Formats: sequence, structure tokens, C-alpha cells
Amino acid sequence: MGACKKEDGNWFSPGPIIVGAGPSGLAVAACLQENGVSSVVLERTDCIASLWQKRTYDRLKLHLPKQFCQLPLLDFPENFPKYPTKHQFVSYMESYAKHFGIEPRFNQSVSRAEFDSVTGFWRVETQDFRYFSKWLIVASGENAEPVVPEIQGMDKFQGPVMHTSVYKSGSEFQNQRVLVVGCGNSGMEVSLDLCSHNAIPHMVVRNSVHVLPREMFGISTFTIAMTLLKFFPLKLVDKFLLLVANFTLGNTDKLNLRRPKTGPLELKNATGKTPVLDVGALSQIKSCRIKVMEGVKEITQKGARFTDGQENEFDSIILATGYRSNVPAWLKACNFLTLTVLSLYGIPFFTKDGIPKSPFPNGWKGGNGLYAVGFTRRGLLGISSDAVNIAKDVTDQWRIIKGL
Repeated sequence: MGACKKEDGNWFSPGPIIVGAGPSGLAVAACLQENGVSSVVLERTDCIASLWQKRTYDRLKLHLPKQFCQLPLLDFPENFPKYPTKHQFVSYMESYAKHFGIEPRFNQSVSRAEFDSVTGFWRVETQDFRYFSKWLIVASGENAEPVVPEIQGMDKFQGPVMHTSVYKSGSEFQNQRVLVVGCGNSGMEVSLDLCSHNAIPHMVVRNSVHVLPREMFGISTFTIAMTLLKFFPLKLVDKFLLLVANFTLGNTDKLNLRRPKTGPLELKNATGKTPVLDVGALSQIKSCRIKVMEGVKEITQKGARFTDGQENEFDSIILATGYRSNVPAWLKACNFLTLTVLSLYGIPFFTKDGIPKSPFPNGWKGGNGLYAVGFTRRGLLGISSDAVNIAKDVTDQWRIIKGL
């Protein structure tokens, strides 16, 4: 796949260059391949789906039912459970790449990509080569780099500090007092995992958060939400979800988990902030096995001081503080005059945070053959939508160029 012509260390691709061999890159490569369009997939690590393989904890499962997480053109195996494990998902990714003959060029870290307005080609540079193509598809994702916050005194702490990207299991923390900074899905699940290994997690909840049951009436909450949105306004669906959540989970405000004033779906659409789907952490919070703490004011040598005046000692700190895009680090403008990072409408395509400015479903196409897949803040379902749209658009251009 991706037959390139090499000249003096330069590779010329007849099809698109895809940066990233995660689910996003594989999905768009498969859709292109199905339409007879070759591509070159560049991956900075030595494997596909490296975030899943190298930066996720052992207990991780898909948060949504598998039918919402499969990629275009190939379903999950029928014998997979409703919520596949991370290992099952990785095996599906590997089978997916093999099925479509996708062979990424591994250990190719893109340091710079820019559009040449004279030649009409993208030049993509790695540590080894320069690649050229009329199309560049950014598939490096929203979660390319861990976010490590600056907390006063962090350098003074005498114990280990790690991001969840390197956390594997609570077995390393038995009988330890652990400060978990962050209360999203990762923070909740890591805290739950620590409990199951007899650690004592203290989870920092700085802002408001929506916690919903993963299932309602035996059906996934996501399935119910998607079904109701076909018939009712978003705000009404939000009210229903919160009504059921309060009935099944209780008033989370009493647990120091304050709900935002904006409903969970409306908030997700506006900010990309995903509601927490509870898989057991809430019961541990109710039983005080997971202790909820307010914001951290300062890290000390042996622990932390909190905004409510409390001070506690901890053996370890785990940062469940999420990830960010790395697009601004390598996608460059050219001569300050071209439309390299502009959309079709003349506005910047990517924000300073490396996310397409146009909201879903219009954030997949920029100008000069620039595309983005996997930046919808809608998970694997959004990836599939982007991949199909991009493949169709590129294929139409490809056929004109080839005279088909």
C-alpha cells in the first residue's frame, strides 16, 4: 500500500500522506483503499494504535457498546463482548490493518509539514525522509500528548509522580495513599482500580462534572441518548438523562461531585467535555474508599495542601489530566501568505490548541488538500464519519487527475 517513488531521499506519493496510524489513520486509509486510492501512512512509534497499546491502563474497556466503536467497512468479531477490552480493541485494529493491506511506515516522526504554493504539493519531513503529495491528512488525533499541569511545589514532592499515560495497574500501589488529580473517566477508573488493589485513592475534583450510569434499564446510556435525539430536542433529552441519573445514582452534589448547570449532551457539544460513565467508582466514593478532594493549592514534600485548607500526606501522585493535540508543533505556514492552515472559508483551519475551528460535522476539510480526521470530540463514531467524507472527497479529485 502507498507505492511511493523515491528520488534522492525524497518520496513522492501519488495518493495522500496520512500522519498517524491510530484508528483515525487506519480508517481513512481503508476507505481510500476501498476506492482504489493508495496512501502513505506515517507513524512516529513502532506499532499501530500506539495510544491504546502503550499509554492505557490494563483495566480499560470501551466506554460505549462495540457497534458505536467499529471502524468503516469492517465490524468487530461477533464473539467480542458488548464492551471490548483494550486488548480486544488492539487485536481488532491489527486485523483491520491486515484486512485492508495497510502497512504504515513506522518510526517516522513528522517534524514539519507545509504546503508549497508554487508546486501545489505538501512537503512532509521526518527524521529520515521528505515526503511529497497533493493531499495531507492529519490523523494524529486529539490525544497525541499528555497534559501535565503546572502545580505549585510539584518539584518538591519526594514520591513518584506519573501521568495516567504510564499508569498500568494499581498492583504497584498496594496500601499506598495516592493522590489522583482529575475526575474524568480516566481519573474515576484509575481510582477504582487503585481501590481494587487495596490502595487509598484521594481524587481531586476541581470543577463540576456530570456522572451518568453507563447503562439505564439494561441499555447503554449512549444508545438511549442517540435514539431519543432522533425524536426530541437536545435539552429535553438532557433533562431525561439527568432525571434517570439522579434516580439511579442519587444526588452527586452530596458527594462533592457538583453537576454543571449545562446538560451533559449540550456541554459535550459546546466544549467537548465528556460526561463520566460510571463503571463502579461512584459506589466506592459513597463508601468513602475513594475520597473526593477539592482543588490542589500546593504540593509539599510529603503530600498536598488543598483549597479548603486540608493538608494530607501521600505516597504517590497520579495525573489524570488528559491529553492534547500536537498539530501546532509540526503543521507550519509557508511564507506567511499561503492557505496552509486555512479552511475553505478563509478562516484558520486549526486553533492554537490544534483542533479544527469548524465544529462537527464540518471540521474534516481545509484548503490546499488539507484534511483532518479524529478531531470531532465524538470518539470512534466521529472518526468513521470523517474518514468516509475525506475518502469520497479525495477520490473525486483522484479520478479527475487520473482521467477516470
